[in-house]
Amino acid sequence: MAQGTKSISSPVRIGICAPSTPFTREGAERVVALATESHPQAELIFDEQCFFEHGHFAGSDEQRLESFVALANNPAIDAIWFARGGYGAARIAEAAISRLDHNANHKTYLGYSDAGNMLGALYRANIGVVAHGPMPSDIGRTGGEEAVRRALDWIVRKQANALEPGLVSGQKHAAFNVMTLAMMTGTELMPDLRDHILIVEEISEYLYAFDRAMFHICSNLAEHGLSGIKLGRVSDIPKNDRPFGEDPEAIAKRWSEDNEIAYLGRADIGHDAHNRIVPFGLLEI
Repeated sequence: MAQGTKSISSPVRIGICAPSTPFTREGAERVVALATESHPQAELIFDEQCFFEHGHFAGSDEQRLESFVALANNPAIDAIWFARGGYGAARIAEAAISRLDHNANHKTYLGYSDAGNMLGALYRANIGVVAHGPMPSDIGRTGGEEAVRRALDWIVRKQANALEPGLVSGQKHAAFNVMTLAMMTGTELMPDLRDHILIVEEISEYLYAFDRAMFHICSNLAEHGLSGIKLGRVSDIPKNDRPFGEDPEAIAKRWSEDNEIAYLGRADIGHDAHNRIVPFGLLEI
């Protein structure tokens, strides 16, 4: 493991693994340097697995599984920060949950995009404090330093100003990438979202694909007692050969209302440096 920053008094030790696709050593060095300056009480521990390459993935399924389980079960680690998204977490999430011990219950878990598979499985199993929010890979975005600081503000200090501003105290929330959630729905990774406000976001999907995914999500969750749906940013939409005729908000609103789910407006999350943090479950601030 490559060591990051360390504070003399009570450091918050953050284990970083890549359940989907590889991170870069250069990116890791930038994140560690930023954390050294902004959050000296944080100790960042990038598992060597983050830099493995096995085809599309950050190592084989077994390597990615072993990395996550070892960090989650390590009593000296306070939080797990997923390095980046891509695709791959769904291949290991169910097996990972079955191998976690009591040490995993006392950690914060943070990520988004494909890491939503891990977040959903953890939340379903009632393990730890789970949140949708920036990852180390966001250091490569324009303004990404602020996203990384925001993530550390939450992991290290649980600062309320890092949260999505529309979250309601005393209300349950959850947040996912639309395609990730659509693929999870109906599987053993899907948590119970009864009485939750569900917040969704998307990137790089045709509007017809976004429409199809929202149909699948809303149709399957209509009888699960959602408190409502909010829409984050839908960005980098590819241009189709003909206009779809509806924008993302019209799509989200229509499928929500068709399935008698309250559409509650917009939220400040997305695949960008402005992505705010959404803790899963009951918010108490």
